[in-house]
Amino acid sequence: MEKNQIVRIKYCDYADLCSECVRFSVSGMKIISGTAHRELAERIAQSVGIQLTNVTVNTFPDGESFVKINENIRGKDVFLIQPTCPPTNHNIMELCVMVDAARRASAGRITAVVPFFGYARQDRKAKARDPITAKLVANMLTAAGADRVLTMDLHASQIQGFFDIPVDNLAGNPIFVDYYAKKYGEGCEDMMVVSPDVGSVARARAFAQKLHMNLAIVDKRRQKANQCEVMNVIGDVRGKDCILFDDLVDTGGSLCNAAKALVEVGGAKSVQACASHGVLSGPAIDRINDSVITELALLDTIPAIDPKKSSKIKYLPVAPMFAEAIERIYQEVSISKLFR
Repeated sequence: MEKNQIVRIKYCDYADLCSECVRFSVSGMKIISGTAHRELAERIAQSVGIQLTNVTVNTFPDGESFVKINENIRGKDVFLIQPTCPPTNHNIMELCVMVDAARRASAGRITAVVPFFGYARQDRKAKARDPITAKLVANMLTAAGADRVLTMDLHASQIQGFFDIPVDNLAGNPIFVDYYAKKYGEGCEDMMVVSPDVGSVARARAFAQKLHMNLAIVDKRRQKANQCEVMNVIGDVRGKDCILFDDLVDTGGSLCNAAKALVEVGGAKSVQACASHGVLSGPAIDRINDSVITELALLDTIPAIDPKKSSKIKYLPVAPMFAEAIERIYQEVSISKLFR
């Protein structure tokens, strides 16, 4: 064994650790960070037990991205960590340049680790002549030279089919399940999980089942043309503590309106919310601060906001889950355990 070679425990397919598990070296692994979320990349590398690879990532005065890998990665298993959050176009292009740089440096395998996949909401033609931009981004990453993609909570699961390479779409709800189970214990069974719209029902139902909670739905519709939306609550939330569950929060309008409907229409006692990705663009933070939501729990797939801007927003770490997924991919073993 080489000097200073880091040794980890190899996972088996059946349990966290068992007598048949063996030790393995991570000397063949390289983790590279873009500029979108270096803090997350550092935490993932720390969890794996290695240092981030030395790279130079710059933006020229004209806006062009430049990436130079300052270490030998020939034949290595390379993981490029870059959520494509705002500024979305810049971060996507930087990721593609990182993939190309790793390919031209003769990396053995290149995995694009994209905790938040931008453009995921443009996954279909809603109207005539609309683009399907999520498919375009998938084509770009594949053409750049990525061998596989590791992401979390795609807005639409079918986006996995846009890629011609393997895609592992991690589920963030186990992190929320652990958080609320520890926070409320057996009291969870007296609470309600609420889907903020009909489109999120399947995701919210899976979350509710794991916490043994009942499910309610906020349904918004226009009764007639040119009339305001009417918010209806499907399910009895009167006097209940509710948790709104969604995959992302962008401007916060739908989430805050759903919370308001739960209290004013449904008679809920209190409303919390959780979502995998906190884009928090435009008036989102002000809306959340002014809303009836008492706490918004987000995963740190996107860089956190300044805590001074809102005392309601809490971030839960995803680094341990991504670190385990990366280790399992590197070892060529199943990651299905992470989809519990």
